[in-house]
Amino acid sequence: MADFNTSQVMGVTFEITTRYTEPQAVELDAAGLICSAEDQILHSVVAVRKVTKPFGSSILAKRALREIKLLRYLRHENIVGLNDLFISPAEDLYIVTELMWTNLQRLIDRGPMEDAFAKYFLYQILRGLKYVHSAGIIHRDLKPSSILINENCDLKISGFEHARLQGPQMTGYVVTRLYRAPEIMLTWQKYSAKVDVWSSACIFAEMLQGKPLFPASNHADQFNQIVKLLGNPPVWIVDMITNSNTRGFVDSLPKCQRRDFADAFPSFSQQANDLLERMLVFDVNERINARDALSHPYLKLYHDPADEPVVKETFDWSFNQAHNSIETWKRVVYKEVWKFRTLEVKNGLAMNMSMKTKEETVPINIVSTSDADGNSLTGVDDFDEILSSFCQNFDAGDMAAQYPTAESITGSS
Repeated sequence: MADFNTSQVMGVTFEITTRYTEPQAVELDAAGLICSAEDQILHSVVAVRKVTKPFGSSILAKRALREIKLLRYLRHENIVGLNDLFISPAEDLYIVTELMWTNLQRLIDRGPMEDAFAKYFLYQILRGLKYVHSAGIIHRDLKPSSILINENCDLKISGFEHARLQGPQMTGYVVTRLYRAPEIMLTWQKYSAKVDVWSSACIFAEMLQGKPLFPASNHADQFNQIVKLLGNPPVWIVDMITNSNTRGFVDSLPKCQRRDFADAFPSFSQQANDLLERMLVFDVNERINARDALSHPYLKLYHDPADEPVVKETFDWSFNQAHNSIETWKRVVYKEVWKFRTLEVKNGLAMNMSMKTKEETVPINIVSTSDADGNSLTGVDDFDEILSSFCQNFDAGDMAAQYPTAESITGSS
């Protein structure tokens, strides 16, 4: 098997392949522990995130599969890139990505940003969202801490654990509360990618003023603050509320007129306020989308339609409809990791995963590695053999027969 080193970082057991050394804590949150580590092959510092016990339940295993598939699929300059995947002997999932200098929340905590910085960051957020939304994918949890920044002010969106394909019925409990669009707060079960635009607007205003746009302690207070800025929602929107308690609360709010944004945010430029107004609209049909927001005069300095790509192939979400046992999901996750190794890494197709040596590209293995001359640093062949053996029955159809829905939910590579 591949060689692993075990460390204790912030009281958390961190078990990573010997390719990565000197793990140092970067962040510990609900998504897991993130450490920086030295990549002994690429000679660079990367981010390694531990997903603890992804096979603890069917829900957790399905979530892990969804994130892996999304990270493999989404390849864009403003989306965090997947470098590596491996599963430790303790069956924890480790996801390796490029390491960014900081996140947007830490920059905002320093105080209001200059307009030039907020403008550049907003442009990159919207550029990334245009790409994500073109695949029919909604991020659903956009917030400053999930937006990563490097020392050159390059921005990458992360945190796709709760991302979903836009569908006829959605869950309402998504998006960190301060950035949650009103249609989600009103318990609607149908919403669009424009919930991400609302979140982006909240982040945009927060960058410029150095504090949350709607700093409330609970949902009721937050919605009340939204109404004080935008005025009461139109009657037809209120009529769509199906929850009687929510409807009663909205009906009880005092009548408010929409505020002039120039008065509400006097330090913002006229163009910044105009774009913010177009992003903060109750009526989702009137709310601007990411594509059109990019062409707003406020972002004219950076807007280039030829350099704002969309996806080339539709993402296959069919696996998300399956209901399987933990063991089935576990096998599918293992297969997805194996596919990443064999189809992307070994063919040199994974982003940032190949080295140039003597005018020749040397593919980099993800669990173990070899140096530029091909000398094995760990037991990669053993691990490959184990993974291959684990999946070969699946490929031969034996596992598909035992788990009829398993093959269909792996999707094509």
